[in-house]
Amino acid sequence: MDLFDEIVRLRRDGQKCALATIVQVNGSIPSYESAKLLVREDGSIVGTVGGGCVEAEVWNAAREVIETEKPKHLTFSLGQDAAYDNGLICGGQLNVFVEPIIPQPHALIFGAGHVSKSLAQVSQIAGFRVSVIDDREQFANRERFPDAEEVFADEYESVFPKLKVNANSFLIIVTRGHRDDMRVLRWAVSTPAKYIAMIGSKRKTIAIVKELEQEGFSRDQFTRIHAPMGLEIGAITPEEIAVSVVAEMIAARRQPASDWKALSKSLFANEHTRALLK
Repeated sequence: MDLFDEIVRLRRDGQKCALATIVQVNGSIPSYESAKLLVREDGSIVGTVGGGCVEAEVWNAAREVIETEKPKHLTFSLGQDAAYDNGLICGGQLNVFVEPIIPQPHALIFGAGHVSKSLAQVSQIAGFRVSVIDDREQFANRERFPDAEEVFADEYESVFPKLKVNANSFLIIVTRGHRDDMRVLRWAVSTPAKYIAMIGSKRKTIAIVKELEQEGFSRDQFTRIHAPMGLEIGAITPEEIAVSVVAEMIAARRQPASDWKALSKSLFANEHTRALLK
């Protein structure tokens, strides 16, 4: 298996991994400079940096790098005693650089109106892949969204099975009405998406949640919803709304979990909202 082909496949499938590379060698080691080891999220590997205790420590570091998304530098000294104990009669030194490989985040925008058009543009500038979904061909088309990776013009329920949603996906619900928002949200809460946001007031979102609860959905399924969507920057125009939403998406993507909870406006973030949901 070609290591670089596997990196491309993993990124395409929305999976993180870590790549370890021997970047410096002094003396004799059981491998060579530029040797590489790829570690997937499930712990499986492609390639090698020489085996033995070095590879075991690199594997552990790679797992940490995948979790934190921060690179690490490792230095190993294969002294005579340590080398003998581990079966590596080498005695050299090596430095290993372990880097995270993160898939490009994927913004799936449901609705193709004026806010969605700005959202697609700002999301792309911020480094997100963009898919746009709407049931109106006059809105969901290449003329309005020339740079989107995918544009779907069909009933939402027909498109859902075609979408690859994973922990690297960001779902933004900006359809033309309450009923369409609910159709999308009903599906969205069953996915492993990292971020789910919906346009409109918190009262509107609560009304939708209550309807879905009557259908059998549990309260816990809605804790990821951010509504009103976006960070509170006083946004009014479609362009300003797009900036606030993408800023919130970036916070969800980049911030540690503890910091993100403090920044987020998830549906149950305050006591007033919880009271309204009773």
